[in-house]
Amino acid sequence: MADTTAERHTLERLSEEYRTEVPDDLRAARSFDWYLDALYDDPRIARNAHQRVADMFDYYGTHYDEERGVVEYALAAEDPLHDGENVFYGREVHEAIHEFVNKVKSGARGLGPEKRIKLLLGPVGSGKSHFDYLVRRYFEAYTREDDGRMYTFRWVDLCSVIDDQDPDDDTVRSPMSQDPLVLLPKAQRQAVVDDLNERLDAPYTLRNDQHPDPASEFYLNELLAQYDDDLERVLDEHVEVVRLVADENRRECIETFEPKDKKNQDETELTGDVNYAKLAVYGESDPRAFDYAGAFCNANRGLFSGEELLKLQREFLYDFLHASQESTIKPKNNPRIDIDQVIVGRTNMPEYREKTGDEKMEAFNDRTKRIDYPYVLEYESEAKIYEKMLANADVPNVHVEPHALEMAGLFGVLTRLEEPTDETVTLLEKAKAYNGELEDEEIDRRKLREDAAESADIGEGMDGISARFVGDEIAEAIMDATHRDRGYLSPLSVFDHFEANLGGHGSIAADDLDRYERLLDRVREEYRERAIEDVRHALAYDVDELRRQGEKYMDHVMAYIDDDTVDDELTGRESEPDETFLRAVEEQLDVPSDRKDDFRQEVSNWVSRRAREGRGFDPQENDRLRRALERKLWEDKKHNINFSALVSATDLDDEDRSAWVSALVDRGYSEDGAAEVLEYAGAAVARSEIEDGGD
Repeated sequence: MADTTAERHTLERLSEEYRTEVPDDLRAARSFDWYLDALYDDPRIARNAHQRVADMFDYYGTHYDEERGVVEYALAAEDPLHDGENVFYGREVHEAIHEFVNKVKSGARGLGPEKRIKLLLGPVGSGKSHFDYLVRRYFEAYTREDDGRMYTFRWVDLCSVIDDQDPDDDTVRSPMSQDPLVLLPKAQRQAVVDDLNERLDAPYTLRNDQHPDPASEFYLNELLAQYDDDLERVLDEHVEVVRLVADENRRECIETFEPKDKKNQDETELTGDVNYAKLAVYGESDPRAFDYAGAFCNANRGLFSGEELLKLQREFLYDFLHASQESTIKPKNNPRIDIDQVIVGRTNMPEYREKTGDEKMEAFNDRTKRIDYPYVLEYESEAKIYEKMLANADVPNVHVEPHALEMAGLFGVLTRLEEPTDETVTLLEKAKAYNGELEDEEIDRRKLREDAAESADIGEGMDGISARFVGDEIAEAIMDATHRDRGYLSPLSVFDHFEANLGGHGSIAADDLDRYERLLDRVREEYRERAIEDVRHALAYDVDELRRQGEKYMDHVMAYIDDDTVDDELTGRESEPDETFLRAVEEQLDVPSDRKDDFRQEVSNWVSRRAREGRGFDPQENDRLRRALERKLWEDKKHNINFSALVSATDLDDEDRSAWVSALVDRGYSEDGAAEVLEYAGAAVARSEIEDGGD
């Protein structure tokens, strides 16, 4: 038997891999003097929370989408830490992420958003919670990198100086994980910060106006009194600087706060409370007897994440006013505590409407920066969400047929779109325009979006059916297929599950049900047209002929644009562009005669761009031209097809039928799925052509 030890994850190998992931100085204790030297070498170590989070987004990579004017952050667009498991799709989602990061970056520059709650507002299942989760995971990872490192301090050897110090508290870490700079008196600290800013290469300046937390301030004052205000001796002998790594599970620099009981909310969950075990040791008014276990305390230097934030009682939200506007918290019977954190809240539409309509919430609303996080509105991007869902799951051996996920996505998107104010544009055409299938010359996407923004209650995509509902029905359809020994998932089976379960879903209002059912019927019609197109493709498709027809079309288009002639294929003589042939192709896309010049120029520009990029002409890479040529090819070849055999054939071994199935398999169908689509759409094609032939 072969030795496979090299392929196994041995304990030694696992240990080595782990050690490479741990910061070299994670366990090291350094002097305050060392920390000052480190700051002068790299001033960014002293960044505040907004600055560090802002840099984190850039650290993992960015891509600027010039057309949309949006920065896509690799953190969400690629998810490099998790091999793409948490990728986000859709223009609207990346616009929301772009806006969120802009708020953080503005806060990093001290422009105001650092004093605001970043409130992610969206419908259920839009992905806002998952984005918030992902930001927390990346912040943890970033603080383990050298680029994202930060430090805090601990007090040591306290019992040798402070008489009543509990021996268990001889070493005490900064309970708020504060930057060691807070131990410098403000004048000396500002001098250091000024030096650092002269060396800093960043779009922001460093600031640190915080007071030490009450316990640290107590120790600092006691020690300074003991050493006749010799600050150097206090910091040398009683302070150690240690690496600080964010870790949500250990409640270090990241905290997720979730309301538990709406009727019995306690502010100490946010701000901390008396440490009753220490109360008997130090006394009631002693700052050493305070337990810094509140959510705001734990989140210091990092991220505070408030789940369903607006479900909190109005009085309970007042703590957020001080936390956001003043960067302080005020525990009961204790002095104010300075905090430094990015406060993120999440809420759904009903809670938002309730709170915004409450005049007593004006102060809170004024301290929030709302970031709309809508559903995806491009159905191919929506389909990628379902692809990701299937890729991350243990999916049975079920083949997903062409159009199944796209049509599911189309249904979801149609329920979310605002009806076009332009009566010449249908909702389906709007969905196709958003999906990039229709050029702006045909339908103005920008105007569609602007009109929708004006007509929507809050914003387009803020209601409708969630991707979660659609994904659940896809999962049900897959399991149903396995129970019935069907090895494929077709759009028809997905539609059936939608229809069966729309009425029983708790998040779908009864008033919307009729409209959703009509939209589902429209999606069925769209799929039928696409299925018919696939069958026609299977019956008549010829790659070589498609390329020849494409090259002929482009030769005649270029001659038409340049007012030139072409070589006749048969005689070799110069002749005028064949207008009849050109129109025969263009009419397959319903390009009217008065728009033919626009279409021809569009295709010509596309060919020119490819030539500049060193890429040859391939009609299959231009979706509109490909569809036009395929339909023209169908018109040329359909007269040679035995449609009567297609209608009546039931034997899959039939030579023609087997060829048709093989052609559909080449387009991504399974054999059983190909047989289904032939039965579903093939008969319709045959009947249509037989009737046309009879005419």
